[in-house]
Amino acid sequence: MTTELPERESMEFDVVIVGAGPAGLAAAIRIKQRAAQTGQDISVLVLEKGSEVGAHILSGAVVDPSGISALLPDWRDDPDNPFKTPVTDDRFFFLFKSFGIRLPNALMPPLMSNHGAYAVSLGNVCRWLAEKAEALGVEIYPGFAAAEVLYDDSGRVIGVATGDMGVKKDGEPGPNYQRGMALLAKYTLFAEGARGSLSKKVIERYRLDEGREPQKFGLGIKELWEVAPDKAKPGLVQHSFGWPLDGGTGGGSFLYHLENNQVAVGFVVHLNYENPYLSPFEEFQRFKTHPLIRGTFEGGKRISYGARALTEGGWQSVPKLCFPGGALVGCSAGFMNVPRIKGSHNAVHSGILAADSVAEAIAAGRSGDELVSYEAGWQASAIGKDLRRVRNVKPLWSRFGTLLGIALGGLDMWLETLVGRSPFGTLRHGKADADCLKPARSFKPIDYQRPDGKLTFDRLSSVFLSGTAHEENQPVHLRLLDPDLQKMSELDVFAGPSTRYCPAGVYEWINEPNTGPRYVINATNCVHCKTCDIKDPNQNIDWAVPEGAGGPNYPNM
Repeated sequence: MTTELPERESMEFDVVIVGAGPAGLAAAIRIKQRAAQTGQDISVLVLEKGSEVGAHILSGAVVDPSGISALLPDWRDDPDNPFKTPVTDDRFFFLFKSFGIRLPNALMPPLMSNHGAYAVSLGNVCRWLAEKAEALGVEIYPGFAAAEVLYDDSGRVIGVATGDMGVKKDGEPGPNYQRGMALLAKYTLFAEGARGSLSKKVIERYRLDEGREPQKFGLGIKELWEVAPDKAKPGLVQHSFGWPLDGGTGGGSFLYHLENNQVAVGFVVHLNYENPYLSPFEEFQRFKTHPLIRGTFEGGKRISYGARALTEGGWQSVPKLCFPGGALVGCSAGFMNVPRIKGSHNAVHSGILAADSVAEAIAAGRSGDELVSYEAGWQASAIGKDLRRVRNVKPLWSRFGTLLGIALGGLDMWLETLVGRSPFGTLRHGKADADCLKPARSFKPIDYQRPDGKLTFDRLSSVFLSGTAHEENQPVHLRLLDPDLQKMSELDVFAGPSTRYCPAGVYEWINEPNTGPRYVINATNCVHCKTCDIKDPNQNIDWAVPEGAGGPNYPNM
């Protein structure tokens, strides 16, 4: 902006939490629980960029309830709890093009069992947790995107500022312009999920990832279907790997049967893939045509769609968690267990651990310092025990490919279970995902079939089902740092992979008759998956928050 801006109004809280996911809400609840035990009055604010709590939450999800049980021990007595469908049947398949082989459950390490877990909408879990938090006095502001980290003169985090509203595309204030607010706190917790826009800045500023392995990511794409009653099998949980991905590309699928004849189907592609012609969205559509899969959806109706990046680095990639004035929690810290495809239980556990440190600090009259007890305690906690056992599964998969890598990963998990150690030690991940893409000259384009509109679909109709909406007359929140570099490298060297890795049709290369290729960013399509921020081979796309409440509106994801 070139116009001189008015001063921000400010509000002060003891704790500000960025993100109303499982980690952020668990932290808010725990702080209030601790305050009630000691008679303290600790003010807590949770900011949520979605239009409502749960609007931006997307996960499979089969939830390990251990975190919820630690936070709310009597949750099963609440008739309104969202955990209605316990897992009753657990299946694993390796898929070939025309058939699949079921892997015996007896071969799977015990930690891979889903019995005792629940198939559920994680968005609905967060809505339920938000009600619990508000009942304890937590303030929750949906539709307010935290756009800037605030620091004092000594470099401590002192809070965040929400984004300005009513800014025109040219960056100037429009007729309905409203300056964002400064929300100041003794401690600020970042619970933005994978590749949070402020979390990545805090990690960079304080070098929190120094001495750690690069964070690794996957892209999860999900559809929710209403299936014919005779196809519904509530409690059935099915995972697969193999086809349609080749042996060198990591990923897999999930199929979760919920209540009310609903089935969640999804596909995860590890973002360290090499082929720039690969399209995770198209691979997902192709997966649904497999003979073992397509029958579930015959006579059914697709009712929702979404996509989200997930952290896959695990134990080796967890950054330092605390810094002066705040901490990272949940998937902002990378606490997902990759082989289990589960992170919400660890998100809740991390929220509890961080909250305990915050409550202790405030009770001692401290503010703005490092929450060292949180940093010191996570590895010995349930989170550390969960992640350490599976730390080599991802690097083995990446190094040896799907078939051998999965076999070695299974052996490693068994040895960790039985003898508490691994012959591999702790393997490294190596390169960041953006550095894994290879030039297009090494590959041939992939021929993906046209969608039939019944089982397979295109991106634009899918984005429509996500309820995605953005204020159109605002600056593009997907910031291209160097347009010339995008042409010279992203297009000329890598054949425009952003047009394929984006699951929402945001990016296009359009050939103009007189001027040649032109890069188009359809920012209004963005479902906030963050894949572009992760996978662009030059790290030339910076994902920033759009105007508050913009993005998807997932009803039951």
